[in-house]
Amino acid sequence: MIERDPMDRTAGRLRRREFLATSGLALLGVAAGASRQPEADPIVDIHQHLGYSGRPDAALLAHQRAIGATTTILLPAGRPAARASTHDGASNGLDAQARGNEACARFAAAHPGAYAHGANEVPDVPGALREIEQYLRRGALLIGEQKFGLACDSPEMQALYALAADHQVPVLMHWQFGRYNHGFDRFHQMLEKHPRVTFIGHAQTWWANIDRNHSDQSLLYPKGPVTPGGLTDRYLSDYPNMYGDLSAGSGLNALTRDEAFTGDFLTRHQDKLLFGSDCSDSDGGGPTCQGAKTIAALRRLSATKAIERKLLYGNAARLLRL
Repeated sequence: MIERDPMDRTAGRLRRREFLATSGLALLGVAAGASRQPEADPIVDIHQHLGYSGRPDAALLAHQRAIGATTTILLPAGRPAARASTHDGASNGLDAQARGNEACARFAAAHPGAYAHGANEVPDVPGALREIEQYLRRGALLIGEQKFGLACDSPEMQALYALAADHQVPVLMHWQFGRYNHGFDRFHQMLEKHPRVTFIGHAQTWWANIDRNHSDQSLLYPKGPVTPGGLTDRYLSDYPNMYGDLSAGSGLNALTRDEAFTGDFLTRHQDKLLFGSDCSDSDGGGPTCQGAKTIAALRRLSATKAIERKLLYGNAARLLRL
């Protein structure tokens, strides 16, 4: 956080009485639970969940204040269902106890400005598109997190892409080899077939494939040097409708595994990458908080302040029309 000297030593014009009054108001703001100073840089967190791993709502509010998020997008789960796409129910709640559309919409309405929400559903359950469209009409900013065991080019997924195009909202997809959103290597066909849809890539398989030499797709958190030109790198470069979500352990691993590569990667894709935390803990400042670690990494590795601002705020504000 950038703090200014309340005495403004350069100008030297504040009288002592004015300074004490101003300081008193500031202290009252802190005592009332104010989380950010007015001059702090805004941050949009595009990836959080209500009820994440059983986390209470009050802990979510405190966590987001602690990491400095000024706007948080809640990504709902689809309805509980026992079918192949949810691994017979094992991945209900996004495999994270995440709550659904109505809970997220109500929470966002109770915290206007600070929270917004997406819309989601298991794509192959009856009435899936109707459910998603209902919440898009209520103000949902995107579709997702799509985290289901379906092929990326299945009829159900393509119907969802068409709905996203009609409503001009992005689709956020969790790519995890062997479990969620199958067919990463042929996703370019969907990017070409649905050019009006903005896609946001996220999770292990998405971030592992920044490396051109990543050949073992079962390896979800690869370490060591990165060779530019991986499939993810090319999707971001070649398709104007492809963006990347920097959240979760997979995003943090991608940022920190080869920092010499990362600086250039962030510069090349500075208009296509979005900060998200996807952080389930309750301590936004502790050593286990990956959201705070990701923010710190972006501030350290961005070549300029302008790039940092795009990654932490500007790109999300533009894409989601905040």
